[in-house]
Amino acid sequence: MNKRKSVVIVAIAAAVVLSSIAYSSMSSANVDTFSNTVRIGYFPNISHAQALVGVANGTFERALEGTNVQYKTFSAGPAAIEALFTNQVDITYVGPNPAINGYMRTHGEGLKVIAGAASGGVLFVVRADSDIESLNDLAGKKLTSPQYGNTQDISLKSYLIENGLKLAEYGGNVHVLSAKNPDTMILFLKKEIDGAWVPEPWGTILVKNANGKIFLDERDLWPDGEFATAVLVVRSDFLDKHPDLVKKVLQAHVETTLWINEHPKEAEETVNAQLKILMGKELPADIMHEAFSRMQVTYRPMKFSLFKFAEEAYELGMFGREKPDLSGIYYTSLLNEVLQEKELPLVE
Repeated sequence: MNKRKSVVIVAIAAAVVLSSIAYSSMSSANVDTFSNTVRIGYFPNISHAQALVGVANGTFERALEGTNVQYKTFSAGPAAIEALFTNQVDITYVGPNPAINGYMRTHGEGLKVIAGAASGGVLFVVRADSDIESLNDLAGKKLTSPQYGNTQDISLKSYLIENGLKLAEYGGNVHVLSAKNPDTMILFLKKEIDGAWVPEPWGTILVKNANGKIFLDERDLWPDGEFATAVLVVRSDFLDKHPDLVKKVLQAHVETTLWINEHPKEAEETVNAQLKILMGKELPADIMHEAFSRMQVTYRPMKFSLFKFAEEAYELGMFGREKPDLSGIYYTSLLNEVLQEKELPLVE
């Protein structure tokens, strides 16, 4: 990808300042979590399947027997990272870009990625009546991503630029707007946008309920179809003080991953039941099944994809002049201890 002029993004900059302040306050106060409590964050998303299934099946409580396990749910990655840095949670499931941003904001001191969680499960869906059949047809169109600067936003913009299209923000004619996933469906039905780059189950929902068609499955852009859509991160000071508790969380994470892959139908039903508890409604079984089939539940870190996401975000000007260095973002020693004890292949 050719380097482009960096742009100043107010939202990102503000988040950087707030996160830095929050992390500095936390560090200066030297707040410690009680050694008998672990607080785990996650989203009511299918990409956080291990958390949803683990909570339902009591897997974390069994692994952390004798420890008080608490849960907190979030609806957006930045909120989860802020909660991590302000000592509201110790470990959280989160998307790749919030993890990258949190690591960058604290100059590599705030968090570590200790495992992968999900791969795939992202679609580029266009309206079936939009006359979009090829890349060239995207010129002059209006597209959406879930949030400005999030993982899907960066993937969409990078995809367009790498294929010779020019974004409106750089003087081109392809407009990329931000819209929450439920709002995207309304915009589809009103024919106010032509396409959307969205995570599952929203891709399948657009196809089944909003006259959408799949233009691209993001797995087709990655080697072996693998890229991180969710990871497991820990606050660095919690890892330093309580590696034994972190290891037990990883034991539950790996056990739940294996169970989901061995019992896919039961896992889908369990995830859906948890979504109903948390959100007040469940997904239709056919949408859940199709969306789940496009995602791989995993504990493998998939490091290469985070490095690529960070590079693409930098090229889009989202880190200003600071080129991302993620050389220390991963800590997989405890994960490998768990895998070795279970006689499973180690990860790099």
